[in-house]
This record gives sequence, structure tokens and C-alpha cells, in this order.
Amino acid sequence: MAGKYTNDAQQRLIKLVLFLFNDVVNGYLPSELAKAVGAAPGTMTRDLDNLDTAGIVRLKEETGRWVLTQRLPQQTIKVWSAIDRAEQELQEAKQRFTRN
Repeated sequence: MAGKYTNDAQQRLIKLVLFLFNDVVNGYLPSELAKAVGAAPGTMTRDLDNLDTAGIVRLKEETGRWVLTQRLPQQTIKVWSAIDRAEQELQEAKQRFTRN
């Protein structure tokens, strides 16, 4: 459900990034990415340039395919660390309330 602040270009970038997670090794040709998100080739060139500038994707020169950089996948480490800390705090709280 789109809100009044939903922006097509921003939504397309999100779809593009999420799609790139499907193959983090080989990546995709720009034409494959354009088809996947329903964008024109020129639009895809701009989107990839913006994601490259942000350090989220990079072009594999030898194949002409675009892949995610480590920038977003590394964020999962932060997520798992936060979950681990929360689990530890929960266990400590349980132990406090179950001591005899």
C-alpha cells in the first residue's frame, strides 16, 4: 500500500538492492537488472551509478556484471550482535527472577 510520500525512484532502488542479494557472487548485467525491476536501460544506468557512489554496488569490469559490495551484508553483523546482547540481557533477567 503506497503512502502519500512514496517515491517511485526510491522504491525502484530498494527493489534493485534486494534483487542483487539473489546472486552476490556473479552479479547481474544491467539489462537483467532493468528487467527485474521494470526500468529502462538509461534509468538503470543512473540507479547503478548512484548505488556505486554510495558504495553499495560495484561493477565487475571483467564480466560487466554488477554485484553488491560488502557494505550492506556487513550490517547483518550489527543486527546479530544486537540480538545476542538482547538475548544475554534476557537470560540475566530470567536468572535474577528464578534464583532461590
